[in-house]
Amino acid sequence: MKREKKSDEELVALAQAGDKRAEEELLTRYLNTVRSIARRFFMLGGDTDDLAQEGMIGLFGAIGSYKKQGEGSTFKGFASLCVFRRIVDAVKSAARKKNEALNSCVFFSDGEFLDGNDPEEALIVDEDIREYYKKISVALSDFEFKIMTMYIDGMTLAEICETTGEPFKRVDNAIQRSKRKLQKTILQAK
Repeated sequence: MKREKKSDEELVALAQAGDKRAEEELLTRYLNTVRSIARRFFMLGGDTDDLAQEGMIGLFGAIGSYKKQGEGSTFKGFASLCVFRRIVDAVKSAARKKNEALNSCVFFSDGEFLDGNDPEEALIVDEDIREYYKKISVALSDFEFKIMTMYIDGMTLAEICETTGEPFKRVDNAIQRSKRKLQKTILQAK
């Protein structure tokens, strides 16, 4: 007999009632979402895993505080926003402490953390994204832009190599070069 998969909202209700298995299921279910959001940040001399850990703390908080607000409200949107905000707060906190690695943090966004309840916010994010992609397309070569876009979209290096037919080392070098160029571009804009 096949076990029926529970919805996120059902699992949240169980977790809020103290069911550790439901909580664990949600943490596992959203691990890739957390990693995807954390990957949109990079730090010179830092590690994405540190930001993913902060994101998991945000996810844990989302599980405990989620309340369905209406028809368009989903746990996925709420959780993504909590994860995003927790990571941003961690970056800001580190910047206040004059932590050089986090002061050099860059954010890549496609706006997917928004749950669509605020059209004005979504429009502003869309405009910011278009402007950002325009800036990075000028700073990067065509190859670097193509590779970095795939990387920002959450593809692994292996997936990028498979899709483009390029060797691992060339793809990895393009990502590292792009990060340095983008860091320089952002510092010049300040």
